[in-house]
Amino acid sequence: MRLFSVLLFFILAGQLNAQENFVDLSNPQSSIKTFLSNLQDDHYNDSLAALPFNPSERSMEVAKNAATKLKRVLDGRGLFIYMDEIPKTKSYQDSATNKNKYVLLDDYPSIFLLKAENNNWYFSDSSIDKIDVLYKETFRLGTGKLINLLPKLGTKKTFGLYTYQYIAIFILALISTLVYKIFSFITERIFSRIVKRIGYSGDASEKYLWQLARPTSVFIIVMLLILFTPALQLPITYSKYVNIILHVMLPLFGTVITYRFVNILSIFLARLAQKTESTLDDQLVPLLRKTLKTFVIIIGTLLILDNLDVPILPLLTGLSIGGLAFALAAQDTIKNFFGSVMIFVDKPFQVGDWITSNDVDGTVEEVGFRSSRIRTFRNSLIYVPNSKLADNTIDNHGLRKYRRFNTQISITYDTPPEMIEVFVKGLREIVEKHPHTWKDNYHVYFNEMASSSLNIMFYIFFNVPTWGEELKCRHEILMDIVRLGKELGVNFAFPTQTLHIENLPGQPSLSPSYLSSQEAEMKLQSFMKKG
Repeated sequence: MRLFSVLLFFILAGQLNAQENFVDLSNPQSSIKTFLSNLQDDHYNDSLAALPFNPSERSMEVAKNAATKLKRVLDGRGLFIYMDEIPKTKSYQDSATNKNKYVLLDDYPSIFLLKAENNNWYFSDSSIDKIDVLYKETFRLGTGKLINLLPKLGTKKTFGLYTYQYIAIFILALISTLVYKIFSFITERIFSRIVKRIGYSGDASEKYLWQLARPTSVFIIVMLLILFTPALQLPITYSKYVNIILHVMLPLFGTVITYRFVNILSIFLARLAQKTESTLDDQLVPLLRKTLKTFVIIIGTLLILDNLDVPILPLLTGLSIGGLAFALAAQDTIKNFFGSVMIFVDKPFQVGDWITSNDVDGTVEEVGFRSSRIRTFRNSLIYVPNSKLADNTIDNHGLRKYRRFNTQISITYDTPPEMIEVFVKGLREIVEKHPHTWKDNYHVYFNEMASSSLNIMFYIFFNVPTWGEELKCRHEILMDIVRLGKELGVNFAFPTQTLHIENLPGQPSLSPSYLSSQEAEMKLQSFMKKG
């Protein structure tokens, strides 16, 4: 339908060009025909084209100026006027206002025609004011003056374009190439200096800065093309698609620039995270980078669709309804996401910590948006949903300031009491001299007479941050205990059973003999006096 309208427009334009001095203001379509047909290249009469702008109420020069500016805006922006969609009814009424009013373009509702008392259709006063505004927005920085200068370069027409348009396109392409080279060099230097002043060089400047400089240069070129292309006054078919391409490239390269800038930002945040004691910040940086990149892509896509005149509001409405259905179907995923948020907020553990939670026991390697990766002591990987970690009790061994070491040192029953005292004293000195033990809280005592050994409780704490260092300290302490026992001649016990045969023929009886009660009482009194 659109293609048919375009063809019909050119057919009508050709017919109108053949008709000299076409003037008809009796209905909206005729008024617009009068305006357009008298501003064609092969039939130019700005006095007749100014009639729909009601020169009787303003000067002819003002009306001519308004007609010329509106035609240049339409050509510069590539705005089609579909003649078959314009009503021919003399008493046409706008359905929204119930007035004799016709809006020329839906995107510019402030430009419209009104039916006057003489039954002619004219552009309104506010429309003429809006035309001036649109002209300044279309031809910025004085580029509108080029429209009068460029035709002097040649007016011969080839393949639908004038000679001056070919020359201008060549010059614009040459300038764009030079600008690309210059701005690529300048932006790379500027970004490099900024990064070096901040204190980050090497990986950031070499890996990402050049990738950021090139799309930035293209972005600037696209802005220059958008600025100067309307002044070329290309044919409406060319102008329309050139404008579409340029207005798509602008948010596209803006998205690419922002997307790549996120990489540099993530390097800066990673350096800041390295200065903190928590390793969870280091894990948060890549997650933040992924989130920002996703957000940039979504916003960039919406901007591109908006420049393609795709209705965004119905799309967002559809996405919101679909998002509700998706949320209902993905409740577990959303729970895991909020679980990860709670982990980052509460920080019950960080990367590298040894944790225990229900059946999970291992070292945290990564915390994601959905799950956390935990390396077990069997060197296997467990992926635990963050919602479960957020709900369950977590025993964080990595946050221990002191690591407990509790064991029983068993010695044989034939160890003399005096030797037990010396041995226990030596154990305490081992604890005191070790550089990583907690000197204010340890307990070393002869604690138990077991079935096959005399047990000494050895209860101490190590002041070390990691499990590996704890194992090293255990090794050093146990080796010192073995050396002490060897030096003192103390024998370490192990579970044994001794068989005693009390009576054998021809052998003394092994049955124990005990003191009388009176002798035992005297021995007790003597022992207690010795203290």
